[in-house]
Amino acid sequence: MSEPLLKVENLVQHFPVSRTYTVKAVNGVSFNIYPGETYGLVGESGSGKTTIGRSIIRLYNPTDGRITFNGKVISGVLDRDTRSMLRSDMQMIFQDPMASLNPRKKVGDIISEGMDIHHRFANRQEREEKISEMLKKVGLSPEHAARYPHQFSGGQRQRVGIARALIMNLKLIIADECISALDVSIQAQVVNLMKDIQEETQCAYLFIAHDLSMVKYISDRISVLHLGYMVESGTKEEIFSHPIHPYTKSLLSAIPPPNPVVEKHRVALTYNYATSGIDYAKGTEHSVGGTHTVLATDEEFDAWTK
Repeated sequence: MSEPLLKVENLVQHFPVSRTYTVKAVNGVSFNIYPGETYGLVGESGSGKTTIGRSIIRLYNPTDGRITFNGKVISGVLDRDTRSMLRSDMQMIFQDPMASLNPRKKVGDIISEGMDIHHRFANRQEREEKISEMLKKVGLSPEHAARYPHQFSGGQRQRVGIARALIMNLKLIIADECISALDVSIQAQVVNLMKDIQEETQCAYLFIAHDLSMVKYISDRISVLHLGYMVESGTKEEIFSHPIHPYTKSLLSAIPPPNPVVEKHRVALTYNYATSGIDYAKGTEHSVGGTHTVLATDEEFDAWTK
């Protein structure tokens, strides 16, 4: 297997709120992403998914741990060359496209902002050609470059966000709940667009979502997060066919099957961490087989795998 494009080792992200209280958003998370791969992060709201994405792209300074991207450590103090490499090879697609697009700028200027900063064109004509080509690639018309964000629908605005990221010929895109605010039909269009672009450019995705069915559709490997801990990881087949952790089982049991007869008899499992007797801090990573791992104590692992 090739070298990882992104390597996250024991990432910790804590936010001091006061002298006596600290929000422990992420606790010792580790994973690798390989070139051309889609890695899914799932979990309920508040589990630390977005915090991990923002720490990787250095919108937050990690409390502890090591992040290596494209062979360079990016978790410490960034020198000028490393910062430039990070900004030109990694981008983020945000959950709310309207909040992440400057309402005063035309779409063409929004999409080309990264190119303008990093001087990725020889002349104005080449700049305009790249903008037109990228708009076509995401299913929009070149004429849309002269419009403002408020003149587009939610799905179209998200396409603009994707175009802004992709125009830099990136190696890694962090997609943070990028389809959760869209209609179901538009979600499918955007995800299919992302898959087509990945096949064409071989970029990697860190796909953050709470919609398990969509994560299963787009991801190669999946990690399940809860309360800042990575409780289970594996390929999508391993996670969906053979879940081990009680939290993962409860998440999967909440997915409604398309067959109404099966849905009538579906039993959704409940999971309450406070009353479960499980202490994530005491758990260690146990291998189930293949790439499948679960966070558990030795006693818990034996009980769950009987």
